[in-house]
Amino acid sequence: MCSALLGAALLLALYTLLYHALRRPAPPRARPSLRGRTAIVTGGSGGIGAATARELARRGARVVLAARSAARGEAAASRIRTLRHGASPHPGLDEPPSPAPGAVLYLQETGNAEVRFMHLDLASLRSVRAFASAFLREEPHLHLLINNAGVSAGGQTEDGYGLTFQVNHLGHFLLTQLLLERLQRSAPSRVVIVASSAHCSGRLDPAALGRPVRGALQTFQAYCDSKLANVLHARELATRLQGTEVTCYAVHPGFVNTEIFRHAPLWLKPLLVPLAWLFFRDAAEGAETPLYCATQEGLERFSGRYFADCRPQEPWPRGRDDGLARALWEGSERLVGLGPRRPPAPAARGQ
Repeated sequence: MCSALLGAALLLALYTLLYHALRRPAPPRARPSLRGRTAIVTGGSGGIGAATARELARRGARVVLAARSAARGEAAASRIRTLRHGASPHPGLDEPPSPAPGAVLYLQETGNAEVRFMHLDLASLRSVRAFASAFLREEPHLHLLINNAGVSAGGQTEDGYGLTFQVNHLGHFLLTQLLLERLQRSAPSRVVIVASSAHCSGRLDPAALGRPVRGALQTFQAYCDSKLANVLHARELATRLQGTEVTCYAVHPGFVNTEIFRHAPLWLKPLLVPLAWLFFRDAAEGAETPLYCATQEGLERFSGRYFADCRPQEPWPRGRDDGLARALWEGSERLVGLGPRRPPAPAARGQ
């Protein structure tokens, strides 16, 4: 009996240590009003993207949820627009008193009508171009581009590239390039790229970019490669945008319980699911660092850096390889059909 109790106590202690070590969310932060500013959040229909979009909307931003599923995207936009009884429709102001007993409550709240869905399938470069064209036609400003959407899955896209690499990197690379001029015209503006500490295991061969990964752990390796590409993309983008008042940041959101590994092999899910529920952060906690890099004042000098737990950190050595970052940029331009282009010239500050 004593041995069983001791074993249970040790397991509880181990769980507590792991829980706090893996989650360790940043404390809630006061964020500035974002009224008059426009943001795009890719993958905004669920997970970290929805949590990020909700907080941006709560602060008063006009938010575009860019997602593949129209049903999920429209539903998420509707939820975020809804004003809960008892919630303040004015971001940054104190919440009113709790509602009276029997009052109807809604699950989501911002009261911000400036939230819309637009279709974007990052697995299709044609869809990326169509989204960018529609956005540029319909929206005059862009201040925040949150490249959040991600997947961990095998297979190829209609463009012939590995699915994970295209959704996580190539699609976002093309999207960012197509929207750069609008970001620069709306400066000061920011690009936030949701990366991961998994970049530590990434391997990128400039001569084989986009090819599906082979091997026993191909899905995991493809994910790590794409996350290394995210870190290097932010690094090279910052170099090319010096002097434009457009800054960018790669962020590790922590280990977050989302649907990103829904395509994981069946044999792996019995391990991943319990770990996710027991130890991983929830979506709102995972959104803290992306939101910090999107809204915190005074981060301009950290453009191109890698952030985790709301502070700059050094990425793993491959994530600091400037030669690899340039090669990735040039290779990505070729794969998405863009010729070499110079960064936009600085322009007058707009709204």
